[in-house]
Amino acid sequence: MNAAEKVVCVTGASGYIASWLVKLLLQRGYTVRATVRDPNDPKKTQHLLSLDGAKERLRLFKAELLDEGCFDSIVDGCQGVFHTASPVLFSASDPQAEIIDPAIKGTLNVLKSCAKVPSIKRVVMTASIASVLYNGKPLTPDVVVDETWFSDSRFDILAWPYALSKCAESIGNVKVLVLLNLWYMLSKTLAEEAAWRFAKDNRIDLVVLNPGYVIGPLLQPALNTTSELVLSLTRGENTLPTSTFRFVDVRDVAYAHILAFEVPSATGRYCLVDRNLQIPEVMKTVNELYPTPGLQEKCKNLDKPLERVFRISHEKAEGLGVSFLAWNVSLRETIESLKEKGFLSF
Repeated sequence: MNAAEKVVCVTGASGYIASWLVKLLLQRGYTVRATVRDPNDPKKTQHLLSLDGAKERLRLFKAELLDEGCFDSIVDGCQGVFHTASPVLFSASDPQAEIIDPAIKGTLNVLKSCAKVPSIKRVVMTASIASVLYNGKPLTPDVVVDETWFSDSRFDILAWPYALSKCAESIGNVKVLVLLNLWYMLSKTLAEEAAWRFAKDNRIDLVVLNPGYVIGPLLQPALNTTSELVLSLTRGENTLPTSTFRFVDVRDVAYAHILAFEVPSATGRYCLVDRNLQIPEVMKTVNELYPTPGLQEKCKNLDKPLERVFRISHEKAEGLGVSFLAWNVSLRETIESLKEKGFLSF
């Protein structure tokens, strides 16, 4: 691949996954056109501008997901586009406007721009394991989930946000968190559905990645949703009401994006999850690594034998060239990163 063919765009470049993606792309000699909401905000851009190779081969562009046509000039001349920009929120006063619309309309806005550019060979989109799991099939211990699974936006668990949104103000905090988590799950499902329809109709070579809960070291200075989750665990808090964590390292996810673009045979979707883990196992591991009073108290009641849970297939991702870093290593390095950035003091 010559220099002219190594020009790519990364949307939402200041985000957790995207920051690592930009870092790895620069290391591999790419020229990166990175979109952010405000190129003049150092809190969002300085960690990108300080990356090796950024001075020579990183260009920042202002772009809003809902600003139709704003990606046209940015992707013009690119060989590939990595669409990572999408809200990852578990707190929103207007979930439709803050989560659903940017996810769906933003994805279509980017793809519409890509459809106008003949030089673009492939679009790689960041979706979520949330758009894989929820289709009414039982998730029993003998089940292995793979890329043939698609969440169904008509399925009850994803229809709940619409049914519950009118009473969100009157229900408790935990239920509000459940509701907002479902809005996120619904947004990722609907956005991926829309992307596949548009790509098929417009003959775009689209590859979609479906990561679980992404952990690992932070490049950006601010907390993101999943690192905030790890932070809460070290304090003995359980702010995300779910029975399992589906962990994957941010560096594996970023590298998988590059493989999805570079490997000619890459096609369809790729589930990216190292392990599907129950909360007690995760909490005990954190407590062994970094015992804190709040977590020690919580762990006193976690002596029950762990039940087996369903698995998520590695086969297709490993066939692409992904080699998963062990989840407990990622967890430790996440906490070390949180300490380094001043979010933890023990």
